Amino acid sequence: MTEPTLDDELERCRLWIESALALSGGTHLFQDVVDSVKIGAMQFWNASDGCMVTEILEYPRKKVFHIFLAGGNLDQIRDFSDSAIYFAKLNGCTAMTLAGRKGWVKALKQLGWSEKFTTVSVEI
Repeated sequence: MTEPTLDDELERCRLWIESALALSGGTHLFQDVVDSVKIGAMQFWNASDGCMVTEILEYPRKKVFHIFLAGGNLDQIRDFSDSAIYFAKLNGCTAMTLAGRKGWVKALKQLGWSEKFTTVSVEI
């Protein structure tokens, strides 16, 4: 049996990715995420029952590991925490962020996350 390719795994996780993108305000399509992962602008984290896509944001005074989207089983997503922190520190990040629905505040509280700000938007 051959190892699944990146394309295979992205396709396997497509429903989770597209479900998260449906809540993102129309910023990306699935293919945009695939393209960003393939050029290294985003990182794809996959597991048997969930996935997440991350990016490293560089501000003038801070480098931040940002969880762009996550989908699948919540426990599976939380299981990414230690390796994500390790990866973020390895890449010089001093903070991690996630923008998403209010439910993430409660879901990640046990891992030390707290709400820092609220984002509101309007289509124009």
